[in-house]
Amino acid sequence: MENLSSAVETLVHGANTLFILMGAIMVLAMHAGFAFLEVGTVRQKNQVNALSKIISDFAISCLAYFFVGYWIAYGANFFTDAATLSENNGYALVKFFFLMTFAAAIPAIISGGIAERAKFAPQLCASLLIVGLVYPFFEGIVWNGNYGFQAWLEASFGAPFHDFAGSVVVHAVGGWLALGAVLLLGARRGRYRDGHVVAMPPSNIPFLALGAWILSIGWFGFNVMSAQTLEGISGLVAVNSLMAMVGGTLAALVVGRADPGFIHNGPLAGLVAVCAGSDLMHPLGALATGVVAGGLFVWTFILTQNRFKIDDVLGVWPLHGLCGVWGGLAAGIFGLQAFGGLGGVSFVSQLIGSLAGVVVALVGGLLVYGVIKASVGIRLSEEDEFQGADLSIHKIGAISED
Repeated sequence: MENLSSAVETLVHGANTLFILMGAIMVLAMHAGFAFLEVGTVRQKNQVNALSKIISDFAISCLAYFFVGYWIAYGANFFTDAATLSENNGYALVKFFFLMTFAAAIPAIISGGIAERAKFAPQLCASLLIVGLVYPFFEGIVWNGNYGFQAWLEASFGAPFHDFAGSVVVHAVGGWLALGAVLLLGARRGRYRDGHVVAMPPSNIPFLALGAWILSIGWFGFNVMSAQTLEGISGLVAVNSLMAMVGGTLAALVVGRADPGFIHNGPLAGLVAVCAGSDLMHPLGALATGVVAGGLFVWTFILTQNRFKIDDVLGVWPLHGLCGVWGGLAAGIFGLQAFGGLGGVSFVSQLIGSLAGVVVALVGGLLVYGVIKASVGIRLSEEDEFQGADLSIHKIGAISED
């Protein structure tokens, strides 16, 4: 019986390790989606820079999270022998890998907002500080119960802040960090003339669409594998993600009047919003969440660019920042049993938790990018920006005419 029990335990640990490893690989693949979404949206003279930023930011993020960020969030480190680390089939290591891909999404989100005019090395420094310090501070508060914030919400309002897969912890935090960076960076030269927006259309719609599809597919690992064990897996999460994706697409199609940029960002808006409550909502609630998110993205993107004159190139603040906050609130609405959900959530806790994420991210973004701007600068020179980041930074263009 002892041998049988040991064999079963080994099988469970092995299965859980494989399960979360597959999730980590799927979220890792999403970074290719971030890259191609940005490549397709920016002008051709900045395509190489977009690709280079995403993979370089990922490498910096991995080191920052391995040595500092994971310890801040979960109080765990890997400074021990390999025999200890490989216990339970190395599940603890793969869990780090999975959560690191989430953390690395933050600089990838910011990259789209500051595209075409940001310096390369200072952005890597910002990624180091954000993934090492800012993001894990809030991640630990929500997902590890640090500082008693979740316990206070539960005692005061009947439930802690619920964010199953990161509508607020990852996406809203990334979007509001990006807003701080974009405000300090300023608009691209020539974007606004005499108070009017000058069109800078996407360079490659097929690449943009490819990026959106890669992100959408990988998102099912992002959401479903957030259960982190086979025992916790739920088909409800998968179908809710699907319905929110579809709702976001159709809303962006209608509100965006068939604009391909909006159409392909619509599913991403829906998926951002459903992350928080994907394990609680009824599929119809997830559909409604996605519909609102898709329309919200299109409306606020246009408002941001035209009315507020904020040059957020990929619209990461509307897409991740605002739709992420909506997702936190939606979990407190459609997660309730009265709306067909599983219950166990409090709208007040969702509101306070979402606002806390906004405050941490916006203050953190302004501090990190403000210090870097004051010390080494964060913006390309006028000549380098005109020439394009590809030639001015990487000394090569995306396409060779030879």
